[in-house]
Amino acid sequence: MTGVSGLDRRRAREGQLAILAAAVAWSTAGLAQRELDASPATQVAGRAVFAGLALFALVVATERRGTLAAFRSMGRSGLAMAVFLAISSGAFLLALNSTSVANVLFMQAAAPMMAALLGWALLHERIDGRMWFALALAAIGVAVMAVGSFDAGAAAVGLPFLMTASFAGVIVIARHRRDVSMMPATCASQVLVVLACLPFVEPGTAAGGDWAILAALGVGQMGLGLAFLTIGARLIPPAQVALISLLEVVLGPLWVWLAYGERPSSATLVGGAIVVAAVVVQAVAPMPAGRGAASEAHV
Repeated sequence: MTGVSGLDRRRAREGQLAILAAAVAWSTAGLAQRELDASPATQVAGRAVFAGLALFALVVATERRGTLAAFRSMGRSGLAMAVFLAISSGAFLLALNSTSVANVLFMQAAAPMMAALLGWALLHERIDGRMWFALALAAIGVAVMAVGSFDAGAAAVGLPFLMTASFAGVIVIARHRRDVSMMPATCASQVLVVLACLPFVEPGTAAGGDWAILAALGVGQMGLGLAFLTIGARLIPPAQVALISLLEVVLGPLWVWLAYGERPSSATLVGGAIVVAAVVVQAVAPMPAGRGAASEAHV
């Protein structure tokens, strides 16, 4: 029994470290984006090209001879997932061009609560008292951040909300169609992003260093982050995945504050703290049977 217990502890530590590494990788998005000179559409398409290649390599590495079958088996649910992921992924970088990194990441943290609300409204999922409390907290936090962003223009409010709502759709599909692999869908989503942005791409706006940064965003921030998430989500419970992943929300604004002196507004900090509290309330709630759902995707 001691040997089994020791093995379980080791696997749990490995899972926690993998999710920690994923959160660190994701947290670099804002830091890298602030170095780019390329137009917003070029940024979105450039990252998607490199992310798509990295994710395709990841699919090949995991599926091997079943790669084509994995893409074919996506079905309508996988295609819907890819569309929502494409919207979320594109809106994420566009939002970083319109508002602070903290505002984007804190808003994104509300996606699990929004997913719960969508599941209740569209699929008649049960929501208990603890979850309603988390939803109310998240709504208050998002409202505070939105009110504090009005002066920055409609894009500063609309793009983070679009990003979060579309990612919530991804979570709902992933939870109800666990037979659909997220890897091929995530890869396909990046192809859709490139196709959607292609008419607006301006290669001349990208400096030489921009392509290296976009490669790092696509391969490192997205591809490597997803690889670590895939490993860790199989070793620890979804609640631990959600809590450890919150490190991204802390580190992302910290990096840009240290590097560029970008200080979040008071409304962003207050609203973000409320959203994080809502995530913690939701994460520590008991998981309903058959609903373990660490999402294998990230914007």
